[in-house]
Amino acid sequence: MKKIILVGRSECGKTTLTQALKGEKIHYHKTQYVNRFDVIIDTPGEYIQTKNLGNALAMYTFEADVVGLLISALEPYSLYPPCVTPVCNRPVIGIVTQTEREGADPDRAERWLRLAGCQTVFRVDSKTGDGIWQIIDYLREDGDIMPWEEK
Repeated sequence: MKKIILVGRSECGKTTLTQALKGEKIHYHKTQYVNRFDVIIDTPGEYIQTKNLGNALAMYTFEADVVGLLISALEPYSLYPPCVTPVCNRPVIGIVTQTEREGADPDRAERWLRLAGCQTVFRVDSKTGDGIWQIIDYLREDGDIMPWEEK
């Protein structure tokens, strides 16, 4: 599978998405530092919210095959400037989280991600599992055999 780094502000759902992608039970956990798993890099929201930590975030993108920009469907504004994705020098996908929450506006969040330069955008609800398989399928490479498939 391709390795993905998840980037987004605090509480947008990066760690919850990480747990869902790994098939773990969902529980709240505040990410305090960069967590590197086999195919997922989970970053603290402060890295994108703080100018001085942004350089560290940029360095971690070079360890991944894909960059996932996350934005909650509850956000009143976007942290991502227009046309920012070429800076990563990697394929960048958009991921709209918390799509089923009251007051969510996933269409607006998707527009912001597309404005940032994401051509592929997924909508997920990590707690219900909606959209998780689409991301897993996107990250699969030729020859990958999933644990539930026959060899």
